[in-house]
Amino acid sequence: MQILSVVSECAPLVKTGGLADVAGALPGALAPLGVRMRTLLPAYPGLAERLANVRAHDWATPFGEVRLLEGEAEGLDLILAQSPLYARAGGPYTGPDRRDWPDNHLRFGLLSWLGAGVATWGLEGWRPDAVHAHDWQAGLVPTYLRLAGPESPRAVITIHNVAFQGMFGAEALGALALPQAMFTHEHVEFHGRVSFLKAGLAHAERITTVSPTYARELLTPPFGWGLDGLLRHRASDLEGILNGIDTEVWDPARDRELVANYDRPRLKAPNRAAVCARFGIEPAPGAPLFCVVSRMTRQKGLDLLLEALPALLEEGAALAVIGSGDEDLERGFLAAAADHPGRVGVEIGYDEPASHLLQAGADAILIPSRFEPCGLTQLIGLRYGTAPVAARTGGLADTIVDANAAALRAGAATGFLHAPDDVADLAHAIRRTCLVHRDAKAWSKLTRKAMAHPVGWEVSARAYAALYRRLAPGAA
Repeated sequence: MQILSVVSECAPLVKTGGLADVAGALPGALAPLGVRMRTLLPAYPGLAERLANVRAHDWATPFGEVRLLEGEAEGLDLILAQSPLYARAGGPYTGPDRRDWPDNHLRFGLLSWLGAGVATWGLEGWRPDAVHAHDWQAGLVPTYLRLAGPESPRAVITIHNVAFQGMFGAEALGALALPQAMFTHEHVEFHGRVSFLKAGLAHAERITTVSPTYARELLTPPFGWGLDGLLRHRASDLEGILNGIDTEVWDPARDRELVANYDRPRLKAPNRAAVCARFGIEPAPGAPLFCVVSRMTRQKGLDLLLEALPALLEEGAALAVIGSGDEDLERGFLAAAADHPGRVGVEIGYDEPASHLLQAGADAILIPSRFEPCGLTQLIGLRYGTAPVAARTGGLADTIVDANAAALRAGAATGFLHAPDDVADLAHAIRRTCLVHRDAKAWSKLTRKAMAHPVGWEVSARAYAALYRRLAPGAA
């Protein structure tokens, strides 16, 4: 079976968040199941040079001339779209000033148009049996496929985060080569604007999201971000398939970014010492080292963590933070580090090797998200024997067994859950973590159980393969 994945970022080539990790890991997880996935991705600066076995195709599109480069890189089968729309300094979505590119509707309209075009017309005889579109940036793929006619392959769209909907003014319709008839609430119109994500949800044959709990949450107003009504209408086509992580990349026994590799939690000590040295911090004797690896946004609940920080410090614990995002949160954590030298260390920015070291060196990782479609950092924490302390929402609720009294007695606990958007309960979860950490036997049992928890793609890859076969019955 041949599948085309259309996505705006893909690890390890280009990454701003978990979407890239999913897009990069899924093809390899599907291969043993007889599913070959090609990934269509914008040719951001520097990507074309990484391709091997390149075959080029020049296409005329409503967005201008485009060159499609087929090739391989990092074990992935790729189709890179070369266009002036992607040939600029900055990130995939924002410029050097952190502001969204003003022509993002064109940049990702083109990506979607190409996804539908490759699916419909193929490339040198290759044509996919079905299409997998990811998030709003590929949201118009199902719409363009619908316009191409009933002979086009069918599409599934995955919601990685419904809060990002690809909203643009009504005047974008013409620039996107969409007929005026599409500007209705049944199609792409959403509160008088064009919504890429709504278009995908309206026109894809199937909808998935990245955890079963998030799939249920999306049907409710607090989590649906205005699209809950449409999602309730399409509830029979919606499925929550839990994300996994690439256990080859994230393996503490072989991870090259670590000071010392390990396969048991008690062997983490050299990495813990390296984190403390790098961040200039040290917990009190017997107290845990917490970490944060996150975008600094209110969705991630990091403002709540700043409020709960006194509870952590009162327990003698230390905190190492790496991330970037909202400037007020960046300032807040830098101020906390200045106010509590030796106990709070902060690095603003994103450093992939450092994220590996933090996961290996910390005792626990804090994930106080207000909502979390799936989350990958808690899965990495489990894999590395770093207890997640997380909000009971979305994929966090689906992947962490809370260390309540019954779970601790049964030896089933893998982390600590708290009520989302609740500073008091977050502080209580931090204190519970510190309490269990003081009991060496209980902590060892919890972290060993965490490391044994399955976090790979095996089960979820089978679910995606079954979904693709439903979309294209009879495909080889």
